[in-house]
Amino acid sequence: MAFALRSESDYQPVAMPVKQAEAIELSVVMPCLNEEETLAACIRKAQRAIAGANIAGEVIVADNGSTDRSIEIAEQMGARVVRVSAKGYGNALMGGIAASRGKFIVMGDADDSYDFGHIPRFVEQLRRGSDLVMGNRFRGGIQKGAMPALHRYLGNPILTKVGRVLFRSSAGDFHCGLRAFRKDAYERMGLRTTGMEFASEMVVKAALFKMQVAEVPTTLSPDGRSRPPHLRTWRDGWRHLRFLLLYSPRWLFLYPGLGLMLLGTLLGAWLLPASRTLAGVTFDVHTLLYAAVFVLLGFQAIAFAVFTKLFAISEGLLPPDPTLDKAFRYITLEVGLLLGALLISAGLGVSIYAVGFWRSQHFGALDYAQTMRLVIPASLFLTLGVQTVFASFFLSVLGLRRR
Repeated sequence: MAFALRSESDYQPVAMPVKQAEAIELSVVMPCLNEEETLAACIRKAQRAIAGANIAGEVIVADNGSTDRSIEIAEQMGARVVRVSAKGYGNALMGGIAASRGKFIVMGDADDSYDFGHIPRFVEQLRRGSDLVMGNRFRGGIQKGAMPALHRYLGNPILTKVGRVLFRSSAGDFHCGLRAFRKDAYERMGLRTTGMEFASEMVVKAALFKMQVAEVPTTLSPDGRSRPPHLRTWRDGWRHLRFLLLYSPRWLFLYPGLGLMLLGTLLGAWLLPASRTLAGVTFDVHTLLYAAVFVLLGFQAIAFAVFTKLFAISEGLLPPDPTLDKAFRYITLEVGLLLGALLISAGLGVSIYAVGFWRSQHFGALDYAQTMRLVIPASLFLTLGVQTVFASFFLSVLGLRRR
């Protein structure tokens, strides 16, 4: 799209209701990085929507280091310019939101792809008590050429589905850039991410904190810029997926760990008495060894899930978990040490029995298929016992700050 020269009339602000700063109800925050081609149109649409709905509002341009005329245009249009030096989409929005004076916030990209004329429908849901109001482009309509096919049919649907499953979120469009929220709800979220993941973190935190989330249809149009977008498909897609997994220790560590422990335990119990033949294939102590490894890996994954959960809660990344708090009334350091000691004792007992069997053979050559059925469980119990002791101490260190 070629850059179109604009006249001075294109940069005239739209008259909005004049009220005292403390009476401002809505702040529209637009992150900006070299958006001189489309910024004026976005500001004008937002101002018209605010004025048309008689909302006491303001438009804030959170500039993230523009080197073109973006700042000049924003000031000519009557928007408040907030300069944010820390780079990143999330940083720009956090800077703009921090400077906002409204109790409601609408955030939207400044590339003229979102319809700021839909602002009143977002405000209506906030007035009804919603904490977060998400736009849904799939319900409102995506114009031809507005979204690459890879994003429309693969990226956005898959990431949204993953987010809905992992966090039981009701949002149907996790990555819609036009959304609204109460400022006090935003402050309770304590968002941390500084890049494109900021959008996902907001939806995730709203679900984790059990906030009231509503959804309204909105549209997506081809952006009006002549340069490529800041979004990078594979890099930013991976960053979103990585964030979703890191914020869900259950799915990243706990469930895989439980699955591995269950598989290893069942497989080990099947092979411990003797070798087994299935469909002409014989499974023996070599498979038993892998079963023990599955149990160990599963135990470590479960421990990581608990470590991650406690650390995230203590750092304010995740909300407190009443179930975890209740469990730790009974699972103390002493209980962990006792369990570890029992496992170590079992491992030592089986090891002593194995050495006694070797002694009965005058410490000579052994039948590995027989002796490994003693050595493998003994090694497993010893390792699990030591890991349980270490994990118990580490959990107690993590719990110091909580107590």
